[in-house]
Amino acid sequence: MNNFVTGAAGFIGSNLADRLLRAAHRVVGYDNFSTGQRKFIEAAQANDHFTLVKGDVLDLNRLTAAMRDCDFVFHLAGNADVRFGTEHPRKDLEQNTIATFNVLEAMRVNGVRRIAFASTGSIYGEPTIHPTPETAPFPVQTSLYGASKLAGEGLIQAYCEGFGFQGYIFRFVSILGERYSHGHVFDFYQRLRANPNELRVLGNGRQRKSYLYIEDCLDAMLTTIEKAQDTVNIFNLGTEEYCQVTDSIGWITSHLGIVPTLDYTGGERGWIGDSPFILLDTSKIRALGWIPKLSIRDGIIRTLDYLRENPWLLDERA
Repeated sequence: MNNFVTGAAGFIGSNLADRLLRAAHRVVGYDNFSTGQRKFIEAAQANDHFTLVKGDVLDLNRLTAAMRDCDFVFHLAGNADVRFGTEHPRKDLEQNTIATFNVLEAMRVNGVRRIAFASTGSIYGEPTIHPTPETAPFPVQTSLYGASKLAGEGLIQAYCEGFGFQGYIFRFVSILGERYSHGHVFDFYQRLRANPNELRVLGNGRQRKSYLYIEDCLDAMLTTIEKAQDTVNIFNLGTEEYCQVTDSIGWITSHLGIVPTLDYTGGERGWIGDSPFILLDTSKIRALGWIPKLSIRDGIIRTLDYLRENPWLLDERA
């Protein structure tokens, strides 16, 4: 199958491209390298079944031309900068919502009818039901990132109904693993690398979060695409466990062999839109036979080891 992957040089996109290539699929990778890393796709570029197109998802003409002859779209490109959304509100609109519209229009022109979309558990805002199912009451949005992703979901559903598309919408918890380039493990390790004696922690450290290892995430996505055949397929992806921020700090500092002083900024939220409790109901994806292989702790340690072995990534994102 000819797969089109937006954000192919990013964390999830590059790992997905490698998986698809190992399964003997063809991949057209599309990325503008605003945050993607060329090193992430070095192995893919050595494969004759991989084609790289440098382009922006906001460039509809280039996007449409690049997608020609593809059969399936994995739309993973987007702004994932949840924490600073209120500092540049247009960025979420453009890179998450308008970009998704452009992907759908390019698909329509090219006769591509199947799409997988990287949405987010953030669309649930601050739910009252935990674990939170896909059928939770329509949530009040608490972040521009979540709102822009929810708008993207709506566009996909409307194109499925209006143009005969088939959509796979994945509401992720935070993903961990190799090529991870933003998030709490990255931030904590970057700060501890600069000063192992002190660590500033946003909020009170008691925020409860769920995480998922990258290979488990890809297994879930590919299992769903193989087995779920509704017109619109919406799936939560996560684990059945969660940890507090302080748990994660303990695992990280213990693995590094350090005991820093912790400086909490206070409050149950680290920033505007930071949900203090994220735990998704994953019974729907588990009913398809998928279960995650790694615990949250093991995923955090693997992520930390990757960052320690690849200091260039921290220097690049400094």
